[in-house]
Amino acid sequence: MKVLVTGSGGFVGKNLIARLHERAGIEVLPFTRNCSEGDLAALAARADFIFHLAGVNRPADASEFTTGNIELTRLLVRSMAQFGRLIPVVFTSSIQAEQNNPYGLSKRAAEDALLAHRSATGSAVYIYRLPNVFGKWCRPNYNSAVATFCHNIARDLPIAINDPAASLSLVYIDDVVEEFIRALNRHRADAGTELSGPFRDVAPVYSTTVGDLADKIRAFKDDREALAVDRVGSGFLRALYSTYLSCLQPGAFAYPLPKHVDPRGEFAEVLKTPDCGQFSYFTAHPGVTRGGHYHHSKCEKFLVIRGRARFRFRQIDTGATAEIEASGDAPQVVETIPGWAHDITNIGDTEMIVMLWANEVFDHNRPDTFACKL
Repeated sequence: MKVLVTGSGGFVGKNLIARLHERAGIEVLPFTRNCSEGDLAALAARADFIFHLAGVNRPADASEFTTGNIELTRLLVRSMAQFGRLIPVVFTSSIQAEQNNPYGLSKRAAEDALLAHRSATGSAVYIYRLPNVFGKWCRPNYNSAVATFCHNIARDLPIAINDPAASLSLVYIDDVVEEFIRALNRHRADAGTELSGPFRDVAPVYSTTVGDLADKIRAFKDDREALAVDRVGSGFLRALYSTYLSCLQPGAFAYPLPKHVDPRGEFAEVLKTPDCGQFSYFTAHPGVTRGGHYHHSKCEKFLVIRGRARFRFRQIDTGATAEIEASGDAPQVVETIPGWAHDITNIGDTEMIVMLWANEVFDHNRPDTFACKL
């Protein structure tokens, strides 16, 4: 299947093409701003499906709205009509098409050209009036506040906020591309039949304010120094965090961890979370014992990465005892139990390395850690 992508060098285009290249049986036909009108006609003649992503949204001169949005779309329509083929088209319009500003009017005129082609030929047309799109490879200082904020904050550059309370509606690039792929898949499955009319939506749409957006991105940067991470596993924060990281320069891919060294070995906190505790690691020289305390509520999971360990436990009320041996050669998680004192001894001949997860971030004022010899 040959898929024409106009605007293939742009933000949305590059993300879409990356996904298309992951699929077998698809040949991408790229059309960039360096291509000619003749190139567009030749590519349209070969295409089985078209993603029309090319457009102008922040030109040096308003006349570019006409050439980049209206005339290019009309040229595409003429190219498709010339060969008498029903080629499905996905078009990235904008929510600005509902407004009477120059950009919105140009997008609406492009929509009209595609809808007229649909009425005249029966060709499938899918129009997405997108709000602000954000994600990896979005261009800063151009048309995305998210990209600008991420780029500048990651580089310790200032950002300008005129109205912190100004509202923003955002869609994430992966959700946009996923919807486009679904349109392609549905169209192939239905043998070319248009699906549910021309106007389509991308979900979810995230609502925020300019001030809140800036605060969240600043927090990503600050979290590194605090060895923390926010709830970035789902939803808006997941998408925003991914976008922020994509703006880091290679020199900022890594950051140091403070570590504490004493005669027993070393200890370092790795990561702290808002509500899922923290991760650490420690080492111990042969014969060294660490721990020797109990917790009332705190829970921990230990994983010996290298070396051999003996865990000892004693129930502080009944005096019951238990021992467990663990080795990096046979990974297993050893949990500490509230109300049981515990320690860990390196019983091997080499340095022992142990990962540790605690279900709460250590609080010096309320450590819930009480010394107790076993």
